Amino acid sequence: MAATDVPTTTVEYELIPPSQLGDDVWGIKPEEESAEDSGTEFVQMGYDPMAIAEYYQNKFLQVWSRLFNIVWPFLSFALSLWWDKKTGRVAQNQQKRAIAIREILTKLGPAYIKVGQALSSRPDLVPPLYLEELTKLQDQLPPFPNEVAYQFIEEELGDSPDQIYLEISPRPVAAASLGQVYKGKLKTGEIVAIKVQRPGLRETITLDLYILRQLAAQVKKNFKQVRSDLVAIMDEFGGRIYEEMDYTQEGRNAERFAQLYGQLPEIYVPKIYWEYTQRRVLTMEWIDGIKLTEPEKLTAKGIDACHLIDVGVQCSLRQLLEHGFFHADPHPGNLLGTLDGKLAYLDFGMMSQVKPYQRYGLIEAVVHLVNRDFEGLAKDYVKLEFLTPDTDLRPIVPAFANVFNGALGASVAELNFKSITDQLSELMYEYPFSVPAYYALIIRSLVTLEGIAIRVDPNFKVLSKAYPYIAKRLLTDPSTELRSSLRDLLFKDGSFRWNRLENLLRNASNSSDYDFSTVLDQSLDFLFSERGAFIREYLVDEIVKNADAFGRQTWYNFNRELRERIGLKVEEAAPAPATPASLEYIKRIWDIIQQSQGFDLMKLLPEIPKLLMKEETQRMGQKIVSGLTQRAVARFIREVLLQDSDQDLLQNGSYPPPLPKLALPPAANGT
Repeated sequence: MAATDVPTTTVEYELIPPSQLGDDVWGIKPEEESAEDSGTEFVQMGYDPMAIAEYYQNKFLQVWSRLFNIVWPFLSFALSLWWDKKTGRVAQNQQKRAIAIREILTKLGPAYIKVGQALSSRPDLVPPLYLEELTKLQDQLPPFPNEVAYQFIEEELGDSPDQIYLEISPRPVAAASLGQVYKGKLKTGEIVAIKVQRPGLRETITLDLYILRQLAAQVKKNFKQVRSDLVAIMDEFGGRIYEEMDYTQEGRNAERFAQLYGQLPEIYVPKIYWEYTQRRVLTMEWIDGIKLTEPEKLTAKGIDACHLIDVGVQCSLRQLLEHGFFHADPHPGNLLGTLDGKLAYLDFGMMSQVKPYQRYGLIEAVVHLVNRDFEGLAKDYVKLEFLTPDTDLRPIVPAFANVFNGALGASVAELNFKSITDQLSELMYEYPFSVPAYYALIIRSLVTLEGIAIRVDPNFKVLSKAYPYIAKRLLTDPSTELRSSLRDLLFKDGSFRWNRLENLLRNASNSSDYDFSTVLDQSLDFLFSERGAFIREYLVDEIVKNADAFGRQTWYNFNRELRERIGLKVEEAAPAPATPASLEYIKRIWDIIQQSQGFDLMKLLPEIPKLLMKEETQRMGQKIVSGLTQRAVARFIREVLLQDSDQDLLQNGSYPPPLPKLALPPAANGT
């Protein structure tokens, strides 16, 4: 489902029985239009680009006529802009041109309306007057006649609307790219939104997809600098939009979305009424709400628009990185603030899937980007299929460093998603990057969501809001991929990076569903597993070094105080602490842990005896004792025995002769 095919404001509409409706239609003359797919000769339920190409390859007149109808309006519009600039009338004619581009996209149909919808959420790209006009593409398109809609309802549901519904609004309350919506009431009393598909929709979209796919193939063939598979990207879009034209699929999507994300406390998903839903008619629960891009109206109702944006970002992160089933069309008309302060998702026609390896790859890429690990980032792009496995990454790593070091600035909070995509675009033409088809809808979803957020808060940064969730996933996810990422993040050249752990814990504690008890349980499970052996070895080494340093410092303090009391000179120099920074980090980390949700010292204490009884703990204890003993013996030999021996030699005035050099016998038989 595209745009807001469901109402998006709190305006009330009068409901009257369908039998009382006249022939008056909202702003549109009745058309000579059959309720069937409007003369569609080519009908198929699923997207099959080969079958579509075979059908249209000999229909030159139809294809070229449509192509002319697409190109000519844009060419005329471009000439108008050029003339405005030449005559100095750009500002004077901007409103007129904004209306013109909106009308062009509207006349061209659903595929182009979707482009306008995407642009309508980018105030950082589109001038305000254009933005205002493009926003109308979300739910204010010209409707089609009531009689056509009613005929569709009768054909799909088996009876006339007045027999199916108790009441229905006298005119559509919203009209978008694929359908229009009426407000109705079921005979059981529920208020519902009734969405009816536009006539002739499948034929128009199919022809446009064929033309765009052919253009993509020609661009790919003739412009070698374009390495992305544009045809595959078009096929991905085509598959999704074909699914969007089947309202039963949309209903299934809505129920799956509700199952995965409807349990989140501030997310609401409307109910689907299957008894009144078929391929071209969808009946769903009516939602009273306000668009997120109308913060003044939300504030007037006591709703915090910025908070709802954050709720949307957190939900989107779970969609993309946790379950992989995501809303690919989150424009302003599809996200409403409900009157009780929840975020309602609407229109589940265009959904997509992110595979597990892609989810983990995206998380790893964010971690490496934030921590400026550009070698790791380059490897992530291989995993994500932007680069082939045989790509030479050596020149790409410094290119990442040059681009992102300037973009990142001093803090993650300074980075937004658009800046990432802009910086990456510069590299796409220099190095063999290829945007995979699955990623196109992810980009569209994230860019659209960020655009909505920027309209509410111009200083909004995606990564600033996303990184707490990423940090929480790194600390709690038991998957092999993320455990490897955590290890790479925390360890470098055999050294533990305490500052990274501190930053992870600090960011994770800001995540809404972060719970320290969960982190502790999973961390301990990992620590005492076979995969955690390297961490246990490191802990043993750190404990030995710090315990030894503490022991030496304690002995020095005791010895100094004793000598000073009895009047002896203190000759021994104070030992340098082995790792003073790590002790300071541990103290700060402990402070963070104590303030974390789920931390309870009284629950933690009974677990300590259980940990001490573990075989791995006992082995660690043995290694710690052994390590401390070895250090003490080595220091005794070095500082006592060898020092005494050196003093004796110096007093005698001579050293023993050097030992003769060892010589190996000649190899037998010349081997």
